[in-house]
Amino acid sequence: MRNPFKILLLAGLVSCGMAQGNLAGAAPLVIKFSHVAAPDTPKGKAALKFEELAERYSNGGVDVQVYPNSQLYKDKEELDALQLGAVQMLAPSLAKFAPLGVQDFEVFDLPFIFPNYDALHAVTQGDLGRAMLAKLQDKGITGLAFWDNGFKIMSANRPLYLPKDFIGLQMRVQSSRVSEAQMIALGAVPQAIAFSEVYQALQTGVVDGAENTPSNMATQRITQVQKYATVSNHGYLGYAVIVNQKFWDDLPADLRAALEQAMAEATVYANGIAKGENEAALQRMKAEGLTTFHDLTPDELTAWKAALAPVADAMAPRIGVETLAAVRAATAAAD
Repeated sequence: MRNPFKILLLAGLVSCGMAQGNLAGAAPLVIKFSHVAAPDTPKGKAALKFEELAERYSNGGVDVQVYPNSQLYKDKEELDALQLGAVQMLAPSLAKFAPLGVQDFEVFDLPFIFPNYDALHAVTQGDLGRAMLAKLQDKGITGLAFWDNGFKIMSANRPLYLPKDFIGLQMRVQSSRVSEAQMIALGAVPQAIAFSEVYQALQTGVVDGAENTPSNMATQRITQVQKYATVSNHGYLGYAVIVNQKFWDDLPADLRAALEQAMAEATVYANGIAKGENEAALQRMKAEGLTTFHDLTPDELTAWKAALAPVADAMAPRIGVETLAAVRAATAAAD
């Protein structure tokens, strides 16, 4: 395992201008890329693809060091570390920006806001997505790209067919007011718990159930602690790849261009594998037989959508009425 103290020293030298990276330079520039997911999730694979491409296109001018599974920081610590310069690059889930005062990103947590990937990409890969990333600039953060994970499903230790089945359940959510409002609308009690602590919380009964994508559910072994799951595809989980703004702006132009090319190609790769990775994970879990999976019937889906429809309008003042309207317009045009 890499020596974190040595890496931190190198990072400090870089941020102070004492280390220079360039395409023909002697000492490679260290870029620490921290994230909370497993290496074999869509995000984990995309981070490794970026590492490979960045080192190739920079001719060894950078040394990208990827730390998955919260090896360096847990959910709530990541952004502080990035802003302080202790880590150069992250790929946090989109709700993580709300505590910084950029609550627009919680629009991605709204239930059933994106009917499919085409509607989603009309936002994340268009002008609206770029405008949202630009809102991070005054927080000392440069947004580089959106990476998909996929659409979430629900799990619990009792079947979840209709909204009434959630009543009284303690349900894990990521830290997001929108996700909390969603669970309350279903009659559940939301509990914000760090991703790295979900398995233990389910195992010990701190919470009764959770929502996540199949790929995250599989890599975190959630089937070992949940008897039932519903393939609801009710909400999107994705990430913004971000970098410390000062670090990025201080890069030599040729090195930054190499990293931009690597990020562009890694993003195409990330968003190209996400759907297939989640479908494959779902099939593996079904074959495993530890958890019983249920596909919503048309009538059940209608009931879910009706129960969750008020969440968007209730959260509009928090997210931003204009942001919500722009997302709705973009998705309607793409659907």
